[in-house]
Amino acid sequence: MSKNPESVPLCPLNSAAATELEPLCIFGTGDLGRSLGQRLLQSGYKVVYGSRKPHSCGPLPPGTQAMSHSAAAQSAALVFICIHREHYSFLETLAPQLQGKVLVDVSNNLKKNLYPEANAEYLQRLVPGAHVVKAFNTLSAWTLQNGPSDANRQVYLCGNSAEAKQAVAETATKLGFTVLDRGSLSAARELEDFPLQLFPEWRLPLRIAVGLTAAFYFFLLIRKVIYTYVQKGDDISFRIMVSLANKVFPIVSLIMLSLCYLPGVIAAFLQLYRGTKYRRFPDWLDRWMLCRKQLGLLALAFAFLHVLYTLIIPIRYYVRNRITSSTILLIKQNKTSPFDSTMAWRSDSFLSFGILGFGLYVLLGITSLPSVSNALSWREFSFVQSKLGYLTLFFCTLHTYLYGWNTFLKPTSYPWYTPPGYLLCLIVPTVVLVLKLLLLVPCVDRSLTRIRQGWDRANKVDDGEKSLLA
Repeated sequence: MSKNPESVPLCPLNSAAATELEPLCIFGTGDLGRSLGQRLLQSGYKVVYGSRKPHSCGPLPPGTQAMSHSAAAQSAALVFICIHREHYSFLETLAPQLQGKVLVDVSNNLKKNLYPEANAEYLQRLVPGAHVVKAFNTLSAWTLQNGPSDANRQVYLCGNSAEAKQAVAETATKLGFTVLDRGSLSAARELEDFPLQLFPEWRLPLRIAVGLTAAFYFFLLIRKVIYTYVQKGDDISFRIMVSLANKVFPIVSLIMLSLCYLPGVIAAFLQLYRGTKYRRFPDWLDRWMLCRKQLGLLALAFAFLHVLYTLIIPIRYYVRNRITSSTILLIKQNKTSPFDSTMAWRSDSFLSFGILGFGLYVLLGITSLPSVSNALSWREFSFVQSKLGYLTLFFCTLHTYLYGWNTFLKPTSYPWYTPPGYLLCLIVPTVVLVLKLLLLVPCVDRSLTRIRQGWDRANKVDDGEKSLLA
């Protein structure tokens, strides 16, 4: 006589679903512990919580069970420690129950170097018979609850036991994460410092952006506002808010876009000089190349600001007043402004290349997004970021040349013997484009292609010497 089951499965059992995963234990019923338990339940695990107050520990995910720390530790071979380091002391009394268990330390600190040793190392010292693995500390409760996305798929782990790390890695993989093994437990402090870092890859690009903005802003302030006040007595300080800003933004944008492609050109000439691709680049060049994406996105942000500031020019009081005054003056003098065909060509070309450059700029920014770049093949991504990138730099540089036109020939363009700002910002992009053209010369391009395909000048010399000796 068959008994009625106490629960009915919501989906049909197959061979994969019929294999019940081993139960897992979580110490801690806070936000991270509840989110981790919910994610483990969705992946098919049975979850048991260990709590000081198992009967009044707050709402837990449906399907889980709360019990004392001692009882929970005995029910699973893998235990997640989702509590703060300050409360680790009670774990020492549970050393017999945790003997041989895998303890996953997910804790973080409020600031770096808060304690003389890493939390995971401290935990290992409290429970020497357990196998401590540092993992999951770089994930937030929100990420665990909603599942991994492109920006946070990685789970870093470290530990002294290969078997313990393998068990944690299998669990992380079942949750949908990619595991990166950072070695022994001595790397735990490094993993605990990861969440405390604030935009580490953006620090150098942000410093460059702030430095360039401040330098050119004060430079143009001296040339435009202070010079006019000292020499002519005119107060045009109101131009600080829009006019000066709209000159600084495109200058910084063009220089930072050039800085995205300059390290690649330098690397190519280094490979040509060395005759091999197997020698490391200097550390400063490596760091520069690693932050090119951030440099490009900041350059795009400055380009957006330039576009927005340009769009408000017609509605500015200063501009409307000047247009009205000049129109009234021409009416009073019964004159008309003659049409200048050269100026018309220059103006239309200047605007056209600016629009084309900005359009390609936006395309570069879109393809740098992980959701878009993951959908592109390497050849497609390289074509957009390299070929169209240089085309973007060319259009934006030409846009700036057309803006300046022949004003650099006029003595009035050099107040206090200072060069125009647009002339300074053209130095870096012009150098990059000229060097790139040199790399496109057939004989140079052929040599560079051979080197990047594995040809080594030193090996060729050695082979030639061996053939002569033979």
